[in-house]
Formats: sequence, C-alpha cells, structure tokens
Amino acid sequence: MATPPTAMSRSDLLGTIMREHRDGLVSYAEKLLGDHGLAEDIVQETFIRAWRNIDRLLGMEGSVRGWLFTVTRHLVIDWVRKPHARREVIGVTYNDPVSGTDSTERVHDALVTRPLLRRLSPEHRAVLVQIYLCDRSIQETAGILGVPAGTVKSRQHNALRKLRSVVVRPEAA
Repeated sequence: MATPPTAMSRSDLLGTIMREHRDGLVSYAEKLLGDHGLAEDIVQETFIRAWRNIDRLLGMEGSVRGWLFTVTRHLVIDWVRKPHARREVIGVTYNDPVSGTDSTERVHDALVTRPLLRRLSPEHRAVLVQIYLCDRSIQETAGILGVPAGTVKSRQHNALRKLRSVVVRPEAA
C-alpha cells in the first residue's frame, strides 16, 4: 500500500484488501470445499464482513490476512453444518460430524466424507449415515427407514462397494 491506511478511504482500503487477498482466500476455501463457485461465494461473504468491520481492521495489531482467513474458515464451517450441505433424507436423524470436541479433525473428516456420500443414492447414503455416523444397528436402521433388515444390508453392501471403487482405484497394469 502506497498511502498509509489512515489516509485511504474505506472503499479504497477494502479494494486494496480484496486485490491482495482474494486469490489466496478463494484457493483456501476451494481446497476446503472442493467447489470453486461455492468458494467464491464464501470469499464474497468474507469481504462483506471485512467491510462491516473495516474500522476494526484499521486499528488491528494483528494480521489482516490472518483475520480474513479465520473468517473464511468459520464461514466454511458454518456452510458445512447447514442442512442443505448435508442433503438430508427426510425422516432421517443425523448427528453432524462437525460438532464435538475436536472440531478441526471433525471439519476435515466432514469435508472428506460429504463429497463421497454425495456420490451415493439417497437410499444408500441414508443407510450409511444411520449405521456409521449415528452408530445404529441394522435392525434400528431398518425401523427408522421403514425397510426390511435385508434391504438395509444390501444397501450397505452396495454403498460400501461403490465407495471403495471411488476411493481405492486399481493400479494400472
């Protein structure tokens, strides 16, 4: 920045912050979410919050970049926790893997698990959510989903087979 921050207008300061940090923030959010468009939306919201807190940013002793990345991370976590991000099956109880004591590890797990679960049909996904994320038995899952236990077993088997084919790719011969 050529002029001291106090001599800049609020909009000029925000413009400078956006030019200097936008690409890094989009890249960071995209790595967490795996979706460039959504990452752009998250970063846009980050800059809206920066605009609302511009006076605080001016007087801040710490790094503006650190503040922006922290806000971006919190927005990603908030987005992952929203029901639309989970694409819930109606009538299914779901314990969000993001909530808990070790939130960093849980956020990472959620960001890895969710894209994989999205590759499954809603029926297969519901079975895996009940059995593995909600720690329910085959019988309990059958009761919740209103299907026979054999159907739950079949869906579990087929869902796991599909996930294995996605995660474990055969080596080229």
